Amino acid sequence: MKILGLLVAVLTGCMLLYCAGDFPDWADPNSPASLHVSPHYIEKTMEETAVPNMVTAVLADYRGFDTMFETGVIFTAGVTVIILLRRFRRKDEADVQGDSDSRKGPPDDIIIQTICRFMAPFMQLFALYVLCFGHHSPGGGFQGGVIFGASFILLGVAYDLKTILRRIGARVSALLANTGLLVYSGIGALCILLGANFLDYSILSLILPATGDIMARSHGILGVEIGVFLGVSASMISIYLDLSSHGQLDEGL
Repeated sequence: MKILGLLVAVLTGCMLLYCAGDFPDWADPNSPASLHVSPHYIEKTMEETAVPNMVTAVLADYRGFDTMFETGVIFTAGVTVIILLRRFRRKDEADVQGDSDSRKGPPDDIIIQTICRFMAPFMQLFALYVLCFGHHSPGGGFQGGVIFGASFILLGVAYDLKTILRRIGARVSALLANTGLLVYSGIGALCILLGANFLDYSILSLILPATGDIMARSHGILGVEIGVFLGVSASMISIYLDLSSHGQLDEGL
């Protein structure tokens, strides 16, 4: 079986290397993307989306499908960790409190805990800044979501899992991960209901007051970025909770 797996991996690698020969050279200015796609993004982003940061426009508008499925991959990773690690047992079957090493938090250190407690709100505020100003500067839903989720993980590292669960429970984090993906796909579905293509934000001008087609695309990008923010941050928290507790959250961690 190991030999068969190795053979499949080698053949797949050889096929990928053979197909890579048809790709244009690295940084080739005459490649199709450099001749048609990239110039359009560079020249038309501000005109078509009212978003100065062309990276955000490409990710959330021009390549909206790709980004939506990237968010789905992150959500799937969180669900997979829950399925593989979570031990769903009845309360009367749970072990006696204190028997599991996963319930033990890190040693108390008042300096570390105090610094982390003061840092967490500023991290969360900065995460919201990164989300909201992703239109104008580096940032967006992915980066903001990672920072926001990391603020809760920081508290868990400095204190224990109970500190996280008092602020956002395991069920709430799983629900928010679902909500993030639903917000993204829901905005796309709303575009269809209004008579346009999926994720064609310009049609949102019909329901957004005092907004033209261009600004509607800008607001639509912000909406899907919020969905990405929720999905990424909540999935990070869910993955950390299950990995650090060995899936024993139902035992009262």
